[in-house]
Amino acid sequence: MKKSNVKWIIKITLISLVAAAVFTLASTQALGYAGYILSFGIVAIFIVIGIIFDIIGIAATAADEAPFNSMATHRQRGAAQALRLIKNADKVNSFCSDVVGDVTGIVSGGAAALIAARLMEGFSAQLLIFPIIISSTVTALTVGGKAIGKTIAFGNSTGIMLGVGKILYFFKNPAAPRRAKEKQSKRENQDKKSRKQDAKNHE
Repeated sequence: MKKSNVKWIIKITLISLVAAAVFTLASTQALGYAGYILSFGIVAIFIVIGIIFDIIGIAATAADEAPFNSMATHRQRGAAQALRLIKNADKVNSFCSDVVGDVTGIVSGGAAALIAARLMEGFSAQLLIFPIIISSTVTALTVGGKAIGKTIAFGNSTGIMLGVGKILYFFKNPAAPRRAKEKQSKRENQDKKSRKQDAKNHE
């Protein structure tokens, strides 16, 4: 096994450990003070996060480098970042699907179990119907959502990766939107002056 692969395995394992601890702590703390509706909302958020990252991971492996090479040549925002992700598609997919996707799936399952336990305690009944309904619903939403997401990822891989690239670009260059607006405003002012000058010349 290559040394770089060993480093990546160690790195991804540590990231998984930290992510699992953070997500579990966050969900446990939030569920401790939340009502039933908010608790289900928290579980839904974890499911959606898992689906979104699964879509990104699949899109990275499905996307073609060619259009991004062209866009990067023309300095389109986000193209270079997207191209870097696509060139490292195996690592991106591992992080998005295996780390974030699996961790959020485990955490949402654990959160669902906590909600079921609270429902059983609230109704003072040892009814298996609560954990069965909640866990099966969470599983169905996760599996169904990822199945839909996979179809979306394969059909729109270029657009998805460009969108992710733009997000990374703006995180790396937070002042970029302001500079873009300033440039656009400057161009508009120059166009106005040019039109005024043309109007005077025609008088």
